[in-house]
Amino acid sequence: MLGTFQHSHLRIEVDAECDRLKACFTDPKLLKKWLTFQRFPADLPETLSVGNQFLSLAGGTVPVSHEVELLEGNRIRFTLSQGIDGFHEWAWGDGWVQSRIEGVSWLPINVGQSLSLLCLKHFLSQPIEA
Repeated sequence: MLGTFQHSHLRIEVDAECDRLKACFTDPKLLKKWLTFQRFPADLPETLSVGNQFLSLAGGTVPVSHEVELLEGNRIRFTLSQGIDGFHEWAWGDGWVQSRIEGVSWLPINVGQSLSLLCLKHFLSQPIEA
């Protein structure tokens, strides 16, 4: 993989409880709603689980392959390849979410990470749809 090794670890406060945050990371319908700058395949399962693999397009153009490596009560970890070779781990609790990403890429992955957190925070500030 061409690029530079990069790593970043960010944590923010959000207006959400654990159950809602877990749904945002494991329900592809919700994932598509808040991670709007990324394109996802239409054939994702109803709920992500360990071993699920899919290809997304970062910024709508750069392919990034994801595999759910770990899914625990308040943490999910994706192994990444193609546009980013590394991993992206999300952890959450009542009122907070953190993102840790490491990988080799020519993309500025900390910019994408910051944008992801801002999109999630904005999504969580909206009323829950019935």
